[in-house]
Amino acid sequence: MEQRRKKPARRSAREKTYHHGDLAAALVEAAEAVLTERGVEGFTLRECARRAGVSHAAPAHHFGDARGLLTEVAALGFERLTASEREARDEEPAGKRLIGTGLGYVRFALSHPAQFQLMFQKGLVDHANERLATASRAAFDVFIETYMQANDVAFPEGMFKDTDPSVMREWALVHGFATLAVQGQMGPAASPSEIQNLMNFARAVFDGAQSHGSSQNPR
Repeated sequence: MEQRRKKPARRSAREKTYHHGDLAAALVEAAEAVLTERGVEGFTLRECARRAGVSHAAPAHHFGDARGLLTEVAALGFERLTASEREARDEEPAGKRLIGTGLGYVRFALSHPAQFQLMFQKGLVDHANERLATASRAAFDVFIETYMQANDVAFPEGMFKDTDPSVMREWALVHGFATLAVQGQMGPAASPSEIQNLMNFARAVFDGAQSHGSSQNPR
């Protein structure tokens, strides 16, 4: 008796409408939503697929595993962080541009708390990933460039600027404030007015640090 061939499983109508790049973007968008609502602890590829309206195997096809998808979300976060730093920096007068960069850093963290925390989690994302490494490097380079302009200094060609104590001091201050704010240690940040209060506090802290640094190192 001739065996009847099984018909291939039908894909959902929505999945058929995706082009390769569009599906990847939809999965990243779904991943961001899951991360925001459930945190890393509640993150699953299956839930991302459900929200994107595709089969549960689709995320693995594009990103390999949950770490691969989270790495893409982290890279996107660093790109947004870079844009936020530059925008806030350019809103400030020449003497306050380093403060502006820090405010852009904090503003991003408060606007995307789950993504911000993910970006610095070594076990959850692949920091050796080229796209992620490039994006994170760009975000830190904004800090370095603005610091050099603010202090009228230039690092020698080829110098590993990340280890310069003065640059690391500035980054530690800003990153520490952002991390504490996201964790709720600086006060509530659930409403626009609460976030603005934190931004005002951040400006006062960064302005005070800059003034203290200037008094310790007069030109």
